[in-house]
Amino acid sequence: MSLLDSKGMLSGALKDLFARWNAVQGVWNDAQSKEFEKKYLFLIEQDVRGAIGALDHMGQVLQMIQNDCE
Repeated sequence: MSLLDSKGMLSGALKDLFARWNAVQGVWNDAQSKEFEKKYLFLIEQDVRGAIGALDHMGQVLQMIQNDCE
């Protein structure tokens, strides 16, 4: 699996998570749901965005290495 594929899968999973969360909020929208969102979902989002940034950086480094080897 390439870095680009991994990045796409992470992005897609994050979109899917929040689409499902939006659907759940139609039936669960109280103080506990807000706490769950704050305690878990926003942290997951930050971590996934950090991972996507790391994948971008790794792709740049790998490209530089490949260019240096040519």
